[in-house]
Amino acid sequence: MAIPSLSPEQLQAARSAATEARRARAALKAKLRAGEINLSEALDTAAADDVLAHVKVVDLLKSLPRVGEKRAADIMERLEIASNRRARGLGRHQVAGLKAEFE
Repeated sequence: MAIPSLSPEQLQAARSAATEARRARAALKAKLRAGEINLSEALDTAAADDVLAHVKVVDLLKSLPRVGEKRAADIMERLEIASNRRARGLGRHQVAGLKAEFE
């Protein structure tokens, strides 16, 4: 499948949309890091927002205080969540497990 050629205006619009999406996901992780919201609220917010739904679960976990690479990997393995899973791709049991872990 060939990549469609876009006009300069379309390219700029796509770049702007991608930048805004990255900023929105970064803001969500910053709120988690600062303790303004908890993981349960972050998961609920991501489920309701198409842009935030694409944030990786491991990135959300690592944004939490006292959760690093190792603890995030342990939690995800225990709850049977793939390392490349996005917030919207979680099953209801996985979401419930994450919420219970950080209550």
